Amino acid sequence: MSFIAPKWSAPNSVKTLVSTREGGVSHQPFDSLNLGDHVGDDLNHVLINRAIFSKELPAEPIWLNQVHGTSVSTPQSRLLYQDSSIKADASVTNVPGEVLVIMTADCLPVLFTNQEGSVVGVAHAGWRGLCAGVLENTLIELLNLTEDKNPANIIAWLGPAIGPDAFEVGEEVVTAFKKSGSSIPINAFKEIPHKPGKYLADIYQLARGRLESSGVKLISGGEYCTVRDQEQFFSYRRDGETGRFASAIWIKK
Repeated sequence: MSFIAPKWSAPNSVKTLVSTREGGVSHQPFDSLNLGDHVGDDLNHVLINRAIFSKELPAEPIWLNQVHGTSVSTPQSRLLYQDSSIKADASVTNVPGEVLVIMTADCLPVLFTNQEGSVVGVAHAGWRGLCAGVLENTLIELLNLTEDKNPANIIAWLGPAIGPDAFEVGEEVVTAFKKSGSSIPINAFKEIPHKPGKYLADIYQLARGRLESSGVKLISGGEYCTVRDQEQFFSYRRDGETGRFASAIWIKK
């Protein structure tokens, strides 16, 4: 297996693991460490891949049924619905050893912690979830688990996602962000010459803008492009039928 190591200022008590597409048993087009059980891959291969991934973790990760929404799984909600699959696009915890994880293949994974390392979170931010407020909701639930409730004390890392030179969108995406009520960073959308109504969107800039507007200042990451880096990453935009890689975070016991 090969991993991506976040370059951020998280305390030593906070651990992360971001997988790539390498090191598993799945065949094309899911080769090889596909962790998604909903993309058409052989389920036995997915289970083997998840076991390979989980060997690197202190506990079985809390897998989510991601729906491009804004719901956040919390320790309290997980106690209430122990026997149900978790339909959410983000998770938070203050429980050491509890592993949070989301899967992506172009959408933006965002990792969170505070400077003390007493809480962690992870969010799945495609453009729909980002526009609807998944990062803001994650931050709210994260701060609910802290004593100081101060967003300036939160650290965020923007993981591998579709890059600003590859994310072509239509007018409807720009309109949705304009109607969302949040300010849009000046370079977040760039018109594509000779393609009326088409833009290149910078999901990293859009996420930074949302986080900064919420009071988060300690933001790093955003240097990858899942579409361009075919060797390391699955990309739905590039391949259509493809796998999913995972971003995990936990507090060390």
